[in-house]
Amino acid sequence: MAKSTSGFSEAGLRRMRDVLEGHVTSGKIPGLVALVSRHGETHVETLGTMRHDGGAPMRRDTVFRMASTSKPVGIAAGMVLLDECRLRLNDPVEPWLPELAGRQVLKRVDGPLDDTVPARRQITVRDVLTCTFGLGMDMLSLHHPIQAALQELELTGQRTPLPDPDEWMRRLGTLPLMSQPGERWGYHIGSDLLGVLVARVTGQSYETFLRERVLDPLGMRDTGFHVPDDKIDRLPPGYVPDPETGDLIMWDQAAGGRYSRPPAFASGGGGLVSTADDYHAFFRMLLNGGTHDGERILSRPAVQLMTTNRLTPGQQALREAQAANSEGSFGIGLQGGWGLGMAVRTYRGDYAPIGQFGWDGGAGTSTYADPDGQLTGILLTHVGMSTADSPRLIHDFWTMLYQALDD
Repeated sequence: MAKSTSGFSEAGLRRMRDVLEGHVTSGKIPGLVALVSRHGETHVETLGTMRHDGGAPMRRDTVFRMASTSKPVGIAAGMVLLDECRLRLNDPVEPWLPELAGRQVLKRVDGPLDDTVPARRQITVRDVLTCTFGLGMDMLSLHHPIQAALQELELTGQRTPLPDPDEWMRRLGTLPLMSQPGERWGYHIGSDLLGVLVARVTGQSYETFLRERVLDPLGMRDTGFHVPDDKIDRLPPGYVPDPETGDLIMWDQAAGGRYSRPPAFASGGGGLVSTADDYHAFFRMLLNGGTHDGERILSRPAVQLMTTNRLTPGQQALREAQAANSEGSFGIGLQGGWGLGMAVRTYRGDYAPIGQFGWDGGAGTSTYADPDGQLTGILLTHVGMSTADSPRLIHDFWTMLYQALDD
């Protein structure tokens, strides 16, 4: 069997392409871009078309809605501030986020919003970075009053675009916490809260600081919170399958759509657009211990904090239960642990090894790196996870990537 110097077998890469192509020719995934990299060599597959009814072919520089795969990149702005001691892990956030002063906490997570007790301590930077500050999306309890309130106040960005950061903070400050600070892991809200914190600490917009300190040094020129007019032809429509029929429904067009103009709120939790090569640069920096082409972006300890499980056993069990039982997860997210802005595998439940880090996005994206194998994988589609079609593609991509290893 032929072997490449990258540690991938040529036959294994051909099998990977065949499996990915099968998902596209099925009609359920119009197109995709897949990138795998190891030991300095990169292999890219571009399959299918930008639209479900044909049109322009997928290209290596196609721009995708990254959804929750924004989180690993978004957290890096906070890590820069830790490296410079402009933030400290145990600092209270109230000097910058006064809306979170004097918190009340629900007596029961499923209780009424006015049945509360005072918070035992202030919210810290550590709580925000680890998504344990007390509020988060809980897929096991969407019917609880606090979860309904998060949606009604438009604080998650799932149904409608987020309001501007000051208004978002004002609304957030009207709610009690679900749990005491530092006690319970909660999904997503902390990732957006970090962006507001970064902006208020630096006096710059979150997007500006992220671009100056992370995106531009990494050469991530196609990554941002909207797609400018001169690149809009590279953004495909966003689709979601109808859960009943499987038919693809366009939820966001390119020109004139949600990502064709700067948003009121730059969401580090789910608002980035990017390309396979841009994300490859970011994960390659993490694998290099924080450096890129000889330039240091993050300190090695900052990268280690990001890519090491930060959850207690109780928090980890709750996160795992949410991933396993959430409607629409289809098994995506079952890695065990959580670092800062991303999942960290704490057990071997499939082909991927312990220590692999990264995350998936509900718009049909998956981005992980494996430090032991010095391996990066990026899979980008434009089909949301309202059915099992995108998750099955993601599962098969990672299985085929690891079966292609040959060393």
